[in-house]
Amino acid sequence: MTDFNKFKVPDRVNNKYKKPVAYFCMEFGIDQALKIYSGGLGYLAGSHMRSAYDLKQNLIGIGILWKYGYYDQERSADNQMAANFREKFYSFLQETGIKFTITIDKHDVWVKAMYLAPEVFGTAPLFFLSTEVPENDWLSHTIVHKLYDNNPSTKIAQNMLLGIGGVKLLEALHWEPEVYHMNEAHALSGAFYLYEKWENIDKVKEKFVFTTHTPVPAGNEVHDINLLDGMSFFGNLPLEEVKKVSEEHGNAFNHSLAALRMSHKANGVSKIHGEVAREMWGSYPHIAPITHVTNSQNWKYWADPELNTALEKNKDKEFKSRKNEMKKRLFEIVADQNGKLFKEDVITIVWARRFADYKRADLITRDKERFLKILNNSKYPVQIIWAGKPYPTDFHAVSTFNSLVNLSKNHPNLAVLTGYELALSKALKQGSDVWLNNPRIPREASGTSGMTAAMNGSVNFSTHDGWIPEFSHHGINCYTLPPADPAWPIQEQDRFDLENLYRILEDEILPTYYDKPKQWLEVVKQSMTDIKPFFDSDRMATEYYEKMYE
Repeated sequence: MTDFNKFKVPDRVNNKYKKPVAYFCMEFGIDQALKIYSGGLGYLAGSHMRSAYDLKQNLIGIGILWKYGYYDQERSADNQMAANFREKFYSFLQETGIKFTITIDKHDVWVKAMYLAPEVFGTAPLFFLSTEVPENDWLSHTIVHKLYDNNPSTKIAQNMLLGIGGVKLLEALHWEPEVYHMNEAHALSGAFYLYEKWENIDKVKEKFVFTTHTPVPAGNEVHDINLLDGMSFFGNLPLEEVKKVSEEHGNAFNHSLAALRMSHKANGVSKIHGEVAREMWGSYPHIAPITHVTNSQNWKYWADPELNTALEKNKDKEFKSRKNEMKKRLFEIVADQNGKLFKEDVITIVWARRFADYKRADLITRDKERFLKILNNSKYPVQIIWAGKPYPTDFHAVSTFNSLVNLSKNHPNLAVLTGYELALSKALKQGSDVWLNNPRIPREASGTSGMTAAMNGSVNFSTHDGWIPEFSHHGINCYTLPPADPAWPIQEQDRFDLENLYRILEDEILPTYYDKPKQWLEVVKQSMTDIKPFFDSDRMATEYYEKMYE
């Protein structure tokens, strides 16, 4: 018989955070060894779980144990990108002995729960659901094969596993949260499960809060309501009742909109994103009020201790020496993957994040003549590194990645790295001098990679989007492009941003780095000083209790 008590939140809860919370997320970036994440949403969730542990919050996380993870990013014979799906094994996860069934497509699917104990990586207790059990047929096994599967029916089944499966796990644990936190709308089916059980929509709304992470349509899933109904997404609820509760009266069912209507509070993930979300959803009736809780990252996990000690003690010589050591470590990876020897005394610019069209990975390269002028400037030499994982069936994004690979073959000071996961991400943040971030505004809800770069002495060079406006002082702690008008045609926005990117790089960043090293060092140090108080996830985890859970 399973001792469920050993899987509950330890008796170490701070009374300030005693309200029990269940946090549902499709991905968690906890540690390099646990490959169940794709990008920013997972990194953010991982930092949240670390801070919840440090603050002794009464919170548990619920996710899915992905058999093949997102994918392993490798290279084909000609060095272009290859996506490999390799089975993962984790000896540090515990079998809970908890098994139950959920109904998917009118069939019983068995679910088991694995447990990540808090002491393993210093996180809140985490449970990961899996359908990899002998009682299931092969099709049921495939639900947990690939994070964000491209097949619509599989993706719906994954959402049901997280939502319905997550709520049924809590029932098996005899642990009733006062707050069900949907980090994105993937767990929405759990709200319908509880509505069917409680027969009280007000009680559901009272328990649920919802965080939306993106204004991009692809991040706000829409499915045919009849497909969802046929797959038992709404349990045994009549479709007319579903439409009444969700106020979705057509065939197109918007998960984010339904989540807003079945929660009592909602939030965007930066001040700007809160405003964008209110504008985006504000015309729809009966949605939860939308505030914002600005995303942050776990300083203790991401920041290099030696560099920050040198900063605190104002030891510039030790500071510069440590930064050079971190650059050397990064350049060993560049040499290993690209056969190129980068130099520690050359300014190193990094663009590294998920390859999405609006993030414009190749923006800096688009004026060939101007770009080559920067690459070949002997007075102000530069080194540029790209990294990131395109969604494997986003062929435009994969093509952009490969075009950068081909471009880099012709230049000794360009490199493209594969395997952008937590370990490489940390190496890039620690080894870069400039962290380039150029999404079209206002598409970047938050974008947290620049926070962890700043924690490690890398200066943000960014469009005026996401978290940046809450931090930036141009030329003092970062460099920002003047905002383009989102109403302009995309080509005009890109032209405007590219011109300003080149101008600031050529006229401000490079001359400061090479001709005014003391001034550059002050920008670096000011960036590190300013990032820690507000953009450490301890603040974010506290703010969720204060603004969203109480």
